[in-house]
Amino acid sequence: MPSQRPTGWRKMTAELGIAEQFAREGADIAVPKTRAFVAVKRVGVHIGLKASDLMLLDTLGAFTQPQDWEEGRRPVVWMSNALLMEQTGFSLSALKRHLRRLVAIGVVAFRDSSNGKRWGRRDAEGHIIEAYGVDLSPLAARAEEFESLYAEVQAERALCQSLRRQITVTRRMIRARLDAALNGGLRGAWGQFIARFEGLLTQLPGPRTPSAALADILDLFRVLLAKVDAAFLGETECAKPTKPVDQQQDMNPTGVINGPHIRTTNELHTVESNCLETKPVEAGAPKDDCRRKSDLDLPTIMQACPEFTTWARTLAGYLKTWDDVHRVAGQLRPMIGVSEQAWDMAQDRMGSQTATIAMILVFEKHCTGEVTSPGGYLRGMVEKYKAGDLHLERSFYGRLTARAA
Repeated sequence: MPSQRPTGWRKMTAELGIAEQFAREGADIAVPKTRAFVAVKRVGVHIGLKASDLMLLDTLGAFTQPQDWEEGRRPVVWMSNALLMEQTGFSLSALKRHLRRLVAIGVVAFRDSSNGKRWGRRDAEGHIIEAYGVDLSPLAARAEEFESLYAEVQAERALCQSLRRQITVTRRMIRARLDAALNGGLRGAWGQFIARFEGLLTQLPGPRTPSAALADILDLFRVLLAKVDAAFLGETECAKPTKPVDQQQDMNPTGVINGPHIRTTNELHTVESNCLETKPVEAGAPKDDCRRKSDLDLPTIMQACPEFTTWARTLAGYLKTWDDVHRVAGQLRPMIGVSEQAWDMAQDRMGSQTATIAMILVFEKHCTGEVTSPGGYLRGMVEKYKAGDLHLERSFYGRLTARAA
């Protein structure tokens, strides 16, 4: 704790003492002015600085020179109040108020003369020989601290964005389940679920909600989704008609063949017609003509996109054919905010199968926080496809490799 010894004419306070301590520390290190100012501006709002405070800080910094920020020196500004008022447009009372706030927050210090006058002089090389005024050395002392704080702020912001996306997807999933249950006339306590859902909607986070609160809200939505899913799937199973055994089997001259039941997660059996078909690149070729087939198959795509697989299984159970996948992709589309127009355009220009695979990739990247605008990302993929620059195989095999690592 710095001493409370008075300097100059100003009565020493705890805030002035702390600012002076930062100033002394800043004089012992060399921090470029640009680095110091970038660091403080990035976290200004988080340490209590207002826009007008930063403007005054910028004005003060403009009157310093690079050599003032060298080790062993202090960037002191001895501009008069009159000149500062002219440069900033502040009144005298506003100027003093902003200066006090800068000192209280610890980004500048006062270096006072005995009579309270600001003045200074430089040598022939431009180095400050003696100066009294506003000392910006605390910025140098706290540059590393501010950079660390900025990294924490960025991490918190990224986490909040991810949690908000998960809340949105979960909320849309609940809405879809409730709508399907009501439209299908299923029995159950749907009224209670709707009331609970509407209650959770009133708790939707504001723009400055911290990650801890967002995580709590997400947990509440996920608990409700699990209950709605259990009720929905239970009633759906009860509503399914029981088929005779002979209708569940395909017969051929050599005996009975049961159709393959392929899980979308662990099993890697081949699925008939599961190769990615691309539209022809030559003019005049038939629309449905397949110029090449990708090595991508349905199990590979499902393994590369676990988020999509989880949601697809929740919505439709196991996926056997590309028709199943296409239908589920269309159902999940509104949950990530892709418009029907964008989805229709993708199918029209890329073909339904390629558009389905593109939608799976968009859904996965949105859930993992890699894409913030799914609709725009899908449109961009359509444009790349038209130009021949869309390489879906690389994307999926890259994700498989990353998961294996």
